[in-house]
Amino acid sequence: MNQDLATGQQQAGEASPAQPDDRLRRLRLWVSSCLEQPVRRISPASEDASFRRYFRVETAAETFIVMDAPPDKEDCRPFLDVTERLLAVGVNAPRVHRRNLDEGFLLLSDLGSTTYLANLDAASAEALYADAFSALLRIQRADATGLPPYDHALLWREMMLFKDWFVERRLGITLHARQEAALLAAFEMLAAAALAQPLCFVHRDYHSRNLMVVPDGNPGVLDYQDAVHGPITYDLLSLLRDAYVAWPRERVETWVRDYSRRAQLCELWPRVGSETVLRWFDLMGAQRYLKIIGIFSRLWLRDGKARYLDDIPRVIGYLMDSIGRYPEMHPLYTLLQDLDINRQIP
Repeated sequence: MNQDLATGQQQAGEASPAQPDDRLRRLRLWVSSCLEQPVRRISPASEDASFRRYFRVETAAETFIVMDAPPDKEDCRPFLDVTERLLAVGVNAPRVHRRNLDEGFLLLSDLGSTTYLANLDAASAEALYADAFSALLRIQRADATGLPPYDHALLWREMMLFKDWFVERRLGITLHARQEAALLAAFEMLAAAALAQPLCFVHRDYHSRNLMVVPDGNPGVLDYQDAVHGPITYDLLSLLRDAYVAWPRERVETWVRDYSRRAQLCELWPRVGSETVLRWFDLMGAQRYLKIIGIFSRLWLRDGKARYLDDIPRVIGYLMDSIGRYPEMHPLYTLLQDLDINRQIP
């Protein structure tokens, strides 16, 4: 997530007080001790918005990815646990070749450097999403026992990021009592709508920057360590209402209906009508969009990562489209219009 939708701290390969150069030296020594062939090169492989860093390791015969997750900042065990769950149902996740939990180093198989985002266009979308839907059907079959619940407290904390980091800190707006009451009432309705859905294994960041185009077993699936037991539409909307690429509403609805039919035939989803499915999708989406807007604002204000600012208007568009379709969301729609959030985004 690439966890642009997690805490947002460090870009791959950067040195900082939290990850000094000595750590990279130790990583190089450990990698060399793991491999039979000499290491030709170690280079940054991707960016991540957490404290994790990823490097591509090249030998004469093959390449690997090494994860650097400082134990005082990141815990590798959820990644290892979720990896096993996904591999067990046939998802093309990285395989773990070696691990050093004391240091926070993992040596992984390399799923390449071509993301869905880099390849998605009007011509490629049908084929790429067909593969992503097949992988998602596998993901939704995965064992969710013991995963953190996507419960009311977590849903609420995520939406509060919108109020704290976007409205108050980014826009500099202090809500008066009636406005705050309307916002919090909407949060409560969105949390209740999410919890009313059937539950399954949720990747939590199933989108175009975390899916890799690979020749066999497409797609390669990354950044799933924050998986939870949550609403069945969450990963589908993460994919189709991606913060980084937008599609016409009509095309999205067609994909949602097609996927829901497949999931119902597989008995992963209950047999409900398309109106119910789209309602689940839209209201779950509204919760996620509020979170994303808050997180992207925090990544800029706290962590100096300006590259996420350009994506906020797209997500605001998703939010207004979704809540504008449901009468119970009209107070939130009106509030956001009164705050004039579209015009306040540069």
